[in-house]
Amino acid sequence: MTLIQGIRVTVPNSPDGTIGRPFARVRQMLTIIVIVLVTIAALGVVLYNRLIRSRNRVDTAWSDIDVQLQRRHDLIPRLVTAVDQYAKYERATLEAVTELRAEAMQVADVRAKGRVEEKLSAGIERIIALAENYPDLKANENFLKLQNQLVETENYLQFARRYYNGSVRDYNTMTETVPSNIIAGWFRFGARDFFQKTSDEAANVPLVKLGTVE
Repeated sequence: MTLIQGIRVTVPNSPDGTIGRPFARVRQMLTIIVIVLVTIAALGVVLYNRLIRSRNRVDTAWSDIDVQLQRRHDLIPRLVTAVDQYAKYERATLEAVTELRAEAMQVADVRAKGRVEEKLSAGIERIIALAENYPDLKANENFLKLQNQLVETENYLQFARRYYNGSVRDYNTMTETVPSNIIAGWFRFGARDFFQKTSDEAANVPLVKLGTVE
């Protein structure tokens, strides 16, 4: 019974509860909507964190490559000096490698850096091969030490490159596939470039062409 502006109105109770059903349905729908929104938000957080971890893995892998590249760049001047003492007629080859080293140290783009570093690797191989024509150089202790250090660096570099490219592949897959690509697009997770991917596909063993490590 309800009093409206002084008029008493009697509202009969529904024996089957039909009066309360619309309100129950509204509450049910609101509950479902809240659950869906919470689930979507939780999924978004999970995917975002995965993208962050994957991107950090790529950055860490690139740092490992950079360390090995820097080590190689540091060894090249010493190698050039050692070879120049015995093979002065090969000055053109030595200067070409020196110029490639300078160029590689200036390039920041991953793809461009990969192309220059491949040329630099080939140049180092040519310098090492010169020892076959100069017995005194081939027997020089300092030259042999540098050769072994370069072999070790090339091997470490190959392993680091494979790990980096694998990390880039996994990360790029996340930025391109549903549903993680939606989060990647919202938060601007851009794709990363591979580093000397063709070298990875061609090489199945450590790079020991420069010599053998004692």
